Amino acid sequence: MRPAVGEPLRRCTACGGWEYGGAPSCARCAALVDDIVEDAWREFLTRMLGTRPGVQGAGAGELDARGAGGHVPGAGSTGAAGDGRTAGDERAVAEMVAEEPDRHDWRVFDAALDRLTCDDCGDRLGRGLAGCPGCDLAHGFRYAAIETDRSGVPPGNEHAIRVNVSVVRRPHGISAPELLGRSLFLPFLLAGALPTTRQAQRMSALLKSGVTREEVAALVDAVSAEFSR
Repeated sequence: MRPAVGEPLRRCTACGGWEYGGAPSCARCAALVDDIVEDAWREFLTRMLGTRPGVQGAGAGELDARGAGGHVPGAGSTGAAGDGRTAGDERAVAEMVAEEPDRHDWRVFDAALDRLTCDDCGDRLGRGLAGCPGCDLAHGFRYAAIETDRSGVPPGNEHAIRVNVSVVRRPHGISAPELLGRSLFLPFLLAGALPTTRQAQRMSALLKSGVTREEVAALVDAVSAEFSR
């Protein structure tokens, strides 16, 4: 479950940075980011099918069971608890959501794509390498999905989260400086912060100057005190 607005940041027990901010290189942080999407999907699927999932998606503390890559979409959704749900039911819902991104929350749409396979590259739809026609097309549709700001955050906070999560989960074709900046900013965005244009431009310039990850992390921590909330 993603942090509540104003919730204190916590250190990741695996990488030592702020939780979520180590993705995609830190497996635990990457799993936490995946859970932002998976939690929304489980709630949506319950509303659609009227049942509780047979097996809840694994949390970040269960990496041994699901591997370093995070949650395996659709795993455990075959009615193991006697709820009658099948993998086919879940796929049908995913296909429906993928056809109408503008009617669903961005997290639900992302989770739906994770449950579909790209006909061009065989990867999860929208998660293949940049340049794959099918994945590039699906990836572009992500930004048509609904983004609703939570209460108490500056306008645009949810869009910033949406973009950063998208970059972290599909880093192909993203420059190393941009990926670093978006991953390190993500914990603060999740807590309800939002950098101003001036702050974002300053950080972008620093990232392009070739500073180390440790230096950038220290700068992000310092700048975070100035973020609007």
